[in-house]
Amino acid sequence: MSTGELLGIEPLELKFPFELRKQIACPLQLLNKTDNYVAFKVKTTNPKKYCVRPNTGVVLPRSTCDVVVTMQAQKEAPPDMQCRDKFLLQCVKANDGATAKDVTAEMFNKEAGHVVEECKLRVVYVSPPQPPSPVREGSEEGSPPRGSDNGHANAAEFAAAARAFSEGLEAQDKSNEARALISKLTAEKNSAVQQNNKLRQELELLKRASSKSGGGVSFMVVILIGLLGIIMGYIMKK
Repeated sequence: MSTGELLGIEPLELKFPFELRKQIACPLQLLNKTDNYVAFKVKTTNPKKYCVRPNTGVVLPRSTCDVVVTMQAQKEAPPDMQCRDKFLLQCVKANDGATAKDVTAEMFNKEAGHVVEECKLRVVYVSPPQPPSPVREGSEEGSPPRGSDNGHANAAEFAAAARAFSEGLEAQDKSNEARALISKLTAEKNSAVQQNNKLRQELELLKRASSKSGGGVSFMVVILIGLLGIIMGYIMKK
């Protein structure tokens, strides 16, 4: 803060976190150290580049006034981030009850005998704050990066893919075996049905022959009926 008799100024350096194509504001606070009304005026060496609100005003006794200096968006950065722009803050005692409308350029005319305090303010460009680096979950602050994590992750993914492929092959083999077994059983069933139909036809012929001869049921007919029952049972189990 400045050591002037009328106003204390904070800060004495206007620091702007420089970024291209972006308006940047810097606050400035004025403190009236006296029991008098104090008028002030802010001037700059580059008025097209900066906007000061308010650029003139009155600070009440033992009070403060906030001023905002805004740098317009810049299209290119200055060499070595050095800035030669400067501001000049002038202040003078004012009449009691004075307001910003009462402030005139004549009040700051030294040749007219007015006692004017002046304070020069430098402009400094600083680098914008960098976002914090993301810390990976499970890692400790300050610990060196573990380059082998990606290798372990890739190996695990490869092993999982290999297992899935192997399980797929096994499932496919089992499916092929099941289809082959079903085909075999179907063929056996069809063969048994054909044999059953053939035996039925032979049995029918024997019955007809027996009825024509007028005799009883022959021993061969009984055997054929038994075989027919066995074949039917076998078919039902399938």
